[in-house]
Amino acid sequence: MKKALLVVRILMGLLFLFSSTTFLFKLITPPEPTGEMKIFSTGLQASVYLMPLVKIVELVCSIAFLSGKFVPLAAVLISPVIVNIVFVHAFLGPEGLPLAILLVLANSFIAYNYRDRYKPLFIP
Repeated sequence: MKKALLVVRILMGLLFLFSSTTFLFKLITPPEPTGEMKIFSTGLQASVYLMPLVKIVELVCSIAFLSGKFVPLAAVLISPVIVNIVFVHAFLGPEGLPLAILLVLANSFIAYNYRDRYKPLFIP
C-alpha cells in the first residue's frame, strides 16, 4: 500500500507541477477553446486573479505531493480545484472528464491513506 501511495502521490504531484509551471511561466501556448468553454475561459481571464491563484495552489500542492511533506494538507487544498476540474469537464468539455475522474480517485486514495490525520477535525 505504501508503494501505491508513493506512485499516486508522485504522479499527482508531477501532473499539477506541469500544469502550474506551464501556465505561470507561459511555457506552452494552450489551444484556443471553442464554444461554451471559450466563454468560460474568457470569464476566468477577465477575473485577472483567479487562474494565477489556482495555479499557485496547484504548484504548492504539487511540491507537497512530490516532497512527501504536508500531504494531508495538500490533499485538502487541491480538492476544490479538482471538483471544479470535474464540473468544467462534465458540463463544458467532456473530452477531459476521464482525467478529471482519475484525479478524484487519486486524491481520494491519498486522503484515505491519511484518514487518521483527519479524525481530529471531526471532533466537536
